[in-house]
Amino acid sequence: MGTTIQLYKLTEEQFRGDRFKDWKGKDLKGNNELLNITRPQVIEEIHRRYYEAGADIAETNTFNGQRISLADYGMESLAYELARAGAECARRAADAVMVAQPGRKCWVAGAIGPTTKTSSISTDVNDASARGTTWDELVAAYGEQARALLDGGSDVLLVETVFDTLNAKAAFFAIQQYSTSAAFPRCRTAASRNRANPLSRSWPPSPLFKKVARAESPARRRGVLEFHFARASAQRRHELRARPGRDAPAH
Repeated sequence: MGTTIQLYKLTEEQFRGDRFKDWKGKDLKGNNELLNITRPQVIEEIHRRYYEAGADIAETNTFNGQRISLADYGMESLAYELARAGAECARRAADAVMVAQPGRKCWVAGAIGPTTKTSSISTDVNDASARGTTWDELVAAYGEQARALLDGGSDVLLVETVFDTLNAKAAFFAIQQYSTSAAFPRCRTAASRNRANPLSRSWPPSPLFKKVARAESPARRRGVLEFHFARASAQRRHELRARPGRDAPAH
C-alpha cells in the first residue's frame, strides 16, 4: 500500500486537504492513514486495482492507524476515525468489484501494524527498564483500532510485521478482549451500513467471521482460517484457468 501511494506523488497540501490545511506542527506528508479521510478516492482506487488484478483479499490502509503511531503527528485523537475510514475505503472497493463481477468474493483484512514503539526492548542504554510504551497503552490502542476496523467493515483482522513479540501479544490480547466484551457488536443490522450499497449485510460481515468467532481456541481459529483460504485460493485458481481464452482445467 505505502509503495503504491508513493506512485501518486501527493504533495503536502494534498495530504492535508481542506480539513487539515491549517494543522500546526509536523508536516503531514507521509502520514498515509490521513489519506483515508483527505483522499479516500486514491485509497479506494488502489484497493480496487488489486481486486481487479485478481486479489481475493486486500489489507486496509491502517498499518499505523492507532494512537501510538499517530502521536508522532499529534493526531492520536483521530485514531478511531482514521482506522474506520481505512476499512470503509477497502470495503467500498471490494463491494464495487463484487457487483461488477458477479460470483467474485472479495475480502477486507483490517491491517494492524506493530506501532512505532517497542515494549520489550530498552530505549536507553543506561536504563535496562526503559520502554517506549507499556502493555496497557498497547492494549488500549490496539483495542480501539480493532473496534474501528470491524465497524468499518473488515472481514478479518491482520496483525502484521512483528518486530516485537510482546507488541503482537498485546494486539491479540486486545482483539480477544474486545471480541468477548459486551461492546462487541454481534447483532448490528444492515441499516447501520451503507444503505445504498446492494451488498450491505448484517453483522458480522461474513460467514467466515462467524466461524472464527465461534471457534473454541486460537488453534481452532487458525485452522478455520487456513482451511477457508486454502479452499478459496483453489477455487480462484480454477476460475482463472477457466476464463475465456484459456484452456479449461483438466478434470
